[in-house]
Amino acid sequence: MTVTSESLAASVASISPAMLALAGGVLAALILLVIVLFLRAAGLRREQAEEADLRARESAMRMAELLKIQAEMQGRITAMAEVFGARQSELNQSINQRLDGMSQRMSSTITEQTKSTHENLQRLQERLAVIDAAQNNIQTLAKDVVGLQAILSNKQTRGAFGQSRMETIVADGLPMGAYAFQQTLSNGSRPDCTIRMPNGAPPLVIDAKFPLEAWNAIRDAGSPEAGKLAGQQFRRDMEIHIRDIAEKYLIQGETQDTAFLFVPSESIFAELHENFEPVVQKAHRARIVIVSPSLLMLSIQVIQAVLKDQRMRAQAHLIQGEVAALMDDLGRLDERVRKLQGHFAMAQKDIDMVVTSADKLTRRGAKIEALEFEAGGDIRPARDDEAPAKSVESRTGLLKLRVVDEE
Repeated sequence: MTVTSESLAASVASISPAMLALAGGVLAALILLVIVLFLRAAGLRREQAEEADLRARESAMRMAELLKIQAEMQGRITAMAEVFGARQSELNQSINQRLDGMSQRMSSTITEQTKSTHENLQRLQERLAVIDAAQNNIQTLAKDVVGLQAILSNKQTRGAFGQSRMETIVADGLPMGAYAFQQTLSNGSRPDCTIRMPNGAPPLVIDAKFPLEAWNAIRDAGSPEAGKLAGQQFRRDMEIHIRDIAEKYLIQGETQDTAFLFVPSESIFAELHENFEPVVQKAHRARIVIVSPSLLMLSIQVIQAVLKDQRMRAQAHLIQGEVAALMDDLGRLDERVRKLQGHFAMAQKDIDMVVTSADKLTRRGAKIEALEFEAGGDIRPARDDEAPAKSVESRTGLLKLRVVDEE
């Protein structure tokens, strides 16, 4: 320890006065800095204390305001509770009244609805009876349709169906001898119908074998792809059938250069022209006319008018002769009527003379009736309704009979 104190004293003694002065200045500066910091801390604490007091006063004021507001709110809540209680009682009363009114209206409405429902059920039962009758008719019609479908499913019966309809139209529109069914041509083919044309022209051929199987395949297609394939098949069948008609039935000099292809349905005819225009155009180029029942009927009427005109032209000289004979008969009839008129004039003259004689006799009888005879005689004056009048009437009757005998 002594060594250390001595060494420290030696070290202090060895320090120069300048160094000591510098160290003293630094120490003084540090002390000053500590004093400044202490003063600032005291000012900060004082400011913080003032701010805390200010905040405490503000909080107290706010608390007082909140208490005042709370008191006001409690008063308002109490007033609102009283108002709500009064309103709720009024609302309950109004709701009860409305419920009573609604209950009465509901009861009356339910009664009316029950009555209306009963009437509707009665009408429904009547309609159901009508529907049952209609259903029976529909079932009968369905059986007929099934039978027709069975007929149309067979190719031969289908051809017979179309041919039967075509034959009915032709037979109704043309006279006997103006058409023929299943007539054999020079090439061995037998068309369904041939119609004789006027002036020695070749007959017109009608075919009734429409490819209905391919058409039914189009109608029964369940998808667009299947419908497209069925349409292609129908187009091929129609083209083959048109080519067969043109090759078999259009014979130069033996038949007309145009033939009819009969379609037994107006709806098929319309859809054919709407959806298969190329087939129709190809038929026109091949001089094949596709006709529906109405068009065939119209064509038959035109042919009938042409045949009638041709027959009238062929019998024109006979008609002229008959007209000349008729004019001769009219001349003789006029002459005989004039003679009969003369006879009637002479008979009228004779009748006038007979009437004059009858008038004279009547006057003479009146004079005789007016004469007076002696009493007791056989003859006495006659009364108006006795013999003289009867005698006159009898004489007049004799005169009339005499006139008839003269005629």
